[in-house]
Amino acid sequence: MLEFLNRMFGREAGGSKNVAKERLRLVLVHDRASVSPQLLQTLKTELIQVIEKYMDIDQDSLEINLDSNETQVALVASIPVRGMKRTARHLASGI
Repeated sequence: MLEFLNRMFGREAGGSKNVAKERLRLVLVHDRASVSPQLLQTLKTELIQVIEKYMDIDQDSLEINLDSNETQVALVASIPVRGMKRTARHLASGI
């Protein structure tokens, strides 16, 4: 039960250990993909700008990362959408 509450409020068991492990994983992925952290941040910023033209998103909860295995690198985005913007609905319907 305590583990469930910790996850619900954004705290995980062994928090600093998990954060360090995740940072190391990201550094390794960036090295393999030859993508600097600055380039990833620029990409993230520009993606957000484009998506926000059409959707109301929760920027505090979004996650954009690079994941890799032995053969490929993938850009993985989790972007919570609150709703469509009015202008985007009109564009989609042809009005």
